[in-house]
Amino acid sequence: MKTYRNLYPKVWDFENLLMAYQKARKGKRGKVYVAAFERQQEEELFALQDDLRLKTYQPGAYHSFFIHEPKKRLISAAPFRDRVAHHALCQVIEPIWEARFIDDSFANRIGKGTHRALNRATQFARQYRYFLQCDVRQFFPSIDLAILRAELARRIADPDALWLCDQILQSGDGVLSEEYEMVYFPGDDLFAVNRPRGLPIGNLTSQFLANVYLNSFDQFVKRELKCAAYLRYVDDFLLFSDDPRTLLIWLGAIQSKMADLRLTLHEESARINAVADGIPFLGFRLYPDYCRVKRRKVINFRRKVRHLAEEAAESFEKQAHLKASLLGWVNHVRHGDTRGLQRKMLRLRIPAVVTA
Repeated sequence: MKTYRNLYPKVWDFENLLMAYQKARKGKRGKVYVAAFERQQEEELFALQDDLRLKTYQPGAYHSFFIHEPKKRLISAAPFRDRVAHHALCQVIEPIWEARFIDDSFANRIGKGTHRALNRATQFARQYRYFLQCDVRQFFPSIDLAILRAELARRIADPDALWLCDQILQSGDGVLSEEYEMVYFPGDDLFAVNRPRGLPIGNLTSQFLANVYLNSFDQFVKRELKCAAYLRYVDDFLLFSDDPRTLLIWLGAIQSKMADLRLTLHEESARINAVADGIPFLGFRLYPDYCRVKRRKVINFRRKVRHLAEEAAESFEKQAHLKASLLGWVNHVRHGDTRGLQRKMLRLRIPAVVTA
């Protein structure tokens, strides 16, 4: 197995840090914390470079808040300086795993994304009669940091690069502790409750490391179960077959493999259904010949638009936010058969300046 050495100097190389900074600020240049960093850009980057090079770097505290769509989740935002460090690390180590990820893992990867996942699921729906749908219970809070650290060390043979990985992992330990309900696995003792776990939702590194964590599971499904029609988006995944009994056997094997990763499935949503009945996936319901947006998604977004429209008269910034939300949503639902829905949504009463 190939391992990689001498990675760390590439992380703190100034050109790498500059590129990381430019990526971290993308779409956020209006934020106060980004403007403050930008005013002293060179000084900030050189100081970060010194901290990384000398291994005196210490991540700052997270700012946490809840979001409620598509479901209630605790989001933890790292200080902007740390986000630059996250990008710098990922730019160096992500290519190592990207070459090893399966093609049908679609979340948080360049050239992938929601719509490509939906297209692939539709393709499988036209080829197979049945599907098994699963999602991981408490995925980000449940990620076991010892297992993740061991997976990183299988490829990274640079102790300094692993030191930075450790700094980032340790900074997030406990952030999601209140979101985790303890699960004991075979062989656990009472001290299992103290195992470090959890990746903060919102970090670039968390998105990448989540794929690293589940890569062994992806390989298991493809190579050991030999499932030709499988795809995953974060912790939601689908397997297809013409034989429901095969899917049932696979479900048992998947539960065992998940236990090896100290993960569990949502048992109530792990189900085998006929493709003809529709596949609820990523906010849509997919059929072999057409695609619909879930009704709940439409209701929730309509409420959001009306709330934003009420606020839009207060400032140009809020008007721009409303316009961006509308256009982004319309571009998203265009994936489905939604022309009528798009017209209805755009006819909602909103300030004229927004639709001009």
